Amino acid sequence: MIFALTLLFAAAELPVATLGDARQAVAAGRVEQARLIVEAIVAKGTSGRPVDALLADIAYQSGHDGDAAVRYAKLAAADPASALFAERAGIAALRQGATANATRLITTAARFPDASWRTWNALGVVGDMARDWPSADAAYAHALALSPNEAAIFNNRGWSQMLRGHWREAGVLLEKATAQSPTTSRIRENLELVRSAIAQELPARLPNEGDEAWAARLNDAGVAALLFHNRTRAIAAFSRAIVVRGSWYQRAASNLTWAEAAP
Repeated sequence: MIFALTLLFAAAELPVATLGDARQAVAAGRVEQARLIVEAIVAKGTSGRPVDALLADIAYQSGHDGDAAVRYAKLAAADPASALFAERAGIAALRQGATANATRLITTAARFPDASWRTWNALGVVGDMARDWPSADAAYAHALALSPNEAAIFNNRGWSQMLRGHWREAGVLLEKATAQSPTTSRIRENLELVRSAIAQELPARLPNEGDEAWAARLNDAGVAALLFHNRTRAIAAFSRAIVVRGSWYQRAASNLTWAEAAP
């Protein structure tokens, strides 16, 4: 009997996980733990907006952008006063490649007076995708005013300058991004792209030159370099041409394969 009472007492002291615990797990990056907590809570009949928000957060942190975009969009529609829901719905859509939807949501999020640097950073990316450089510059400047040392903003602003063929300006920004986040592989790779472009003196974008025309000139520069046995410059030029085009550039891709196989 004493043994049985001890077991009952121990069972009564077992902690019950709450939505607050799930939120803490998400904030700490323990996404799988958060998911299990929410699943257990839902199995007991709990539902509503706090649960929906947590499920959206879990999808967002897990990189399930399609699911996150749908969940946050529903939350944003139900709570139009939330800048965070609009922001995350837009960023998830942007990461998913749903450009039109992302633009609408991020533009909406940027109208909130408490819009975060992430919103403005994403709005800069939207400007870059539209090749609207003044809008991109204004958005990145706003983002940096809110978070002056954020590596992600310097990285995206550097990429923006790369898209314009401003190699040295891009290099300065990406150096700053690397200083703030030296272990982020994406930032290091972007910096190497720029250093390669500068070292190989690749063509810069001409005023009012479109992506297709500039990509073609980069491709031509790569062909010329390969003919003169400058394999490094050729690879750099073909790689930049593919990036600039914004869609798959088969000619440059074939030439890049050719250059990489060259002795």
